[in-house]
Formats: sequence, structure tokens, C-alpha cells
Amino acid sequence: MITHLNSAPTKPERVALLGARGFIGAALRKQLDVRKIPYLALTSSDVDLSASSAPDKLATLIKPSDSVVMLAALTPDKGRDVATMMKNFAMMQNTCAAAGKISCAHFVYFSSDAVYSAADALVTEETPPSPQDLYGAMHHTRELMARSLPKVPVLVLRPTLIYGLDDTHNSYGPNRFRRAAQKDGRITLFGGGEETRDHIHVDDVAALTLRCLLRRSTGTLNAATGVSHSFHEVAEVVAKQFKTAVEIVKTPRAHPATHRHYDISAAIKAFPDTRFTGIEQGVASVHREMLGKS
Repeated sequence: MITHLNSAPTKPERVALLGARGFIGAALRKQLDVRKIPYLALTSSDVDLSASSAPDKLATLIKPSDSVVMLAALTPDKGRDVATMMKNFAMMQNTCAAAGKISCAHFVYFSSDAVYSAADALVTEETPPSPQDLYGAMHHTRELMARSLPKVPVLVLRPTLIYGLDDTHNSYGPNRFRRAAQKDGRITLFGGGEETRDHIHVDDVAALTLRCLLRRSTGTLNAATGVSHSFHEVAEVVAKQFKTAVEIVKTPRAHPATHRHYDISAAIKAFPDTRFTGIEQGVASVHREMLGKS
């Protein structure tokens, strides 16, 4: 659940984006531009958050009046080993040291639904974290690090599977399916694609984040649509976007199918007029963007 410190939407004096060049960062910059909210877009070329010099350097770049959004993390495609996890810890430790030193106005940490167990079929903000791998454990630990900041209002966002045109991670789902369909005319599923998951468009994630920044929200919030689809259904939606036939290939199942659904009552209570993009509309919009760039 989250608490709004601003009784009405109020523009932050400035938003400092750490990891601004990434998939979510780019979408959030667009939202900030639309609302004409000043922001400081920081990337690894501006400050290496894993370096020992990072706290002092970062403290000279951000201001006490800033709302800081921590997006920077090494994702599983960069490594799933202990060394990668420790580098992620160093990035967060240095960021928290700087944010705590200046006592920034608001701190938003982008975590992941990987903090939940794969066995959790119905997830709410009250579902106890039970990470099953190093990536999930890393995010859960970084959440605790963020919450330890003294005198800084902290919000933890836990997004479900995010899709959009400029995603670079190629994770299983709409992003990978679209690329495979475009390249090979074929989408390969794990098993029959029976697993159900919640998929959220990156623009919806950015819009929800902006709402939280405007209200200076604190606590924990899942970023999900509340509607789950099987991967086979998603593959069919992706295939329909192409003029030529796309083959959907089933493979022998190696592991039992798991399912996940989100109860988004907390998001609706916090922002009653919230609406999320449906999977068909979202996939179609991404396809149009792809055609526009080709």
C-alpha cells in the first residue's frame, strides 16, 4: 500500500533519473517532457554508480529538492552470478549514501516482481517477498537499503513483465515474440505457452511512476494491469499484427506451468481513474511504432 504526502498532484522541482538511458528511463523522460517537469538525466557515462567515488560525485549533482528515481541495475542478461549481484549492491549503496547525505525530497526505487516466489499465483503488495534467485534477492536487498534512508520518503515500485518497442532485454513474452515473428516468421513457446502472466506497456509504467512523483507517494506499489494472459494468447496477438502468416511452435515442457495474477486494488485506490492498456491494444501500438521506424 502507498501513502500520498502531497494531498494534490504537485510538480516536483526536479526529477533526477539514475539510469535515464534505459528502457523505462526513456519512457519516463517523455512523460516528464509532456508535463514540462525539469529533470536531470544521469547515465553511467555521467557517474559510475559502482565506483567508490560515486557518493561524493552524485551528491554534487543532485539537490535536496530533487525527487530521485533509481532505475540503474545490471539485469540478468548482464549476468546472474554473485559478482553481478555485488556490483548491483555497490550501485545501490553509493546511491543511498548520496541521497541520504543531501536528504532528497523523494526517493523512488524500481524493483522487480522477481522478489515474489514463482509459486505465488495471486500477488498483492502484502504478499511476502520470497525471491527464488540472485536477481530477485538483489532487488529485495536493495529495497531494504532504500527503506533504510533516514528522513527520506521512499517508494518501491515492483513492475511485472514490461513490453515496448525499445526494450533491449528480449525477455520471453511480447518483445521476444515480435522480434522472432519479424525475423523468422515463427514464435517458439515453452511447452504450449500455458503459463499466465500480467504484461504491462512501458508507457503505463512511466505514467504510473509520474503519478507517484506528483503525489510524492511512499510505501510499496506493484506496477501491473490486473489482467493476465497465457503466453500462447500473447503469441497469437503478436502473430495477428503481421500480414504474412506467423507459425506458433509448441515445445516439450521441461518444467510445470505456473500462473500469476495481480490484485491491483491498491493502485486503483491510490489513483481511482487509473486505466491500463489492454494487451491487444498495446501490442498493436508497438507494432505500429516498429513499422514507423523501419
